[in-house]
Amino acid sequence: MAEQLRAVKGMNDILPPESARWEWFEEKVRALMARYGYANMRTPIVEPTALFVRGLGEVTDIVEKEMYSFVDSMNGDALTLRPEATAGIVRAVVEHNALYNAPLRVWSEVPLFRHERPQKGRYRQFHQIDVEALGFAGPDVDAEQILMCRALLHDLGMSEYVRLELNSLGQPAERLAHRSALIAHFETHADLLDDDARRRLHSNPLRILDTKNPAMQALVEAAPKLMDFLGEASRAHLDAVRAALDAVGQPYRLNPRLVRGMDYYNLTVFEWITDKLGSQGTVCGGGRYDGLFEQLGGKPTPAVGWGMGIERMLLVLEAIGAAPPQPALDVYAIVPAADALPTAIATCEALRAAGVSVLMHGAGAESWGSMKSQFKRADASGARHALVFGADELARGLVAIKPLRDAAVAQSTQPLDDIAGWAAGLRNA
Repeated sequence: MAEQLRAVKGMNDILPPESARWEWFEEKVRALMARYGYANMRTPIVEPTALFVRGLGEVTDIVEKEMYSFVDSMNGDALTLRPEATAGIVRAVVEHNALYNAPLRVWSEVPLFRHERPQKGRYRQFHQIDVEALGFAGPDVDAEQILMCRALLHDLGMSEYVRLELNSLGQPAERLAHRSALIAHFETHADLLDDDARRRLHSNPLRILDTKNPAMQALVEAAPKLMDFLGEASRAHLDAVRAALDAVGQPYRLNPRLVRGMDYYNLTVFEWITDKLGSQGTVCGGGRYDGLFEQLGGKPTPAVGWGMGIERMLLVLEAIGAAPPQPALDVYAIVPAADALPTAIATCEALRAAGVSVLMHGAGAESWGSMKSQFKRADASGARHALVFGADELARGLVAIKPLRDAAVAQSTQPLDDIAGWAAGLRNA
């Protein structure tokens, strides 16, 4: 016997019935994007490594230690499995001059890849909903994106289990002044820094504020706050976002320590957070990244976006006991004998063409299964009705119909040549 092969650690299979929960979630997302006028966009899984090094910043966890990178054996190109979605979308828009006629609102559902220790809610291959508004500079679009995320959380039944945190990262010159003050602060207390903070001190001190090390929390709380370095324009942008949220009654907490994991963010940043996942509490995060287009060779272009991890969202739904509805099956076709198969297939196809969902019992002619076992499978399928292609009924041009979910309704028969009429009644029931 050949050796059994298994999936790569941290890259998970999604099988029925779990896949039905994904489809339900994806339908909610598609409906939301249609309401807000966002068009679907798709980019390759593999991109040039330089795209992420330049776009995310060399001194980030993703670039330093999490990317799946390799050299193309055919031409020597340095390539990387996509670790995040935004850089690839910006690359595609720049390459195809997609903003020539007008700004774009786009969304994607993408698999992402990061080489890190797998744990619940954090995997080496994971999936994300990515939403981007490209070419829009106004704070109104920042607020729109925060509120469309709120709408999705509402549609999923999660509103009471999440909270919104908001911050501004200002503009590059303001961050530079804040950066100098941060370095001076942390240098004064260098003996309290852990190894990760020391490594980032002069390369990316802002990320020190995001430390989860309990021993450094007091030092971080005492650090200079970026909010104190914001200029008039940056403050006005933040105030406009806040005014929009206040206008619709959306609560939020200003969190001056909120930063994002990529270097390209500026001005508005936000996160939707839950207490249902322990330390992995962020279910959606995003913000404005007006400088990324230039970093990737494009013209100066304002942009804002957010990402939502699908696996984490499904874990929250599980934690709060929300059970997405199972897909309803209309008919299970029971075929007592092989000679009834041609008629059963033709009838099932007619029903499907009429918009009825049908599952037909399948088995080899030598192991068709008893009527009892077929009815057992029909009941387990969740179907509303069983169609029984018995020899007596077929001889008279009929098929037997047995309701499976309402014991008060008696079994009946239906002429095979009028099965479309029965299907119409079933759809309207």
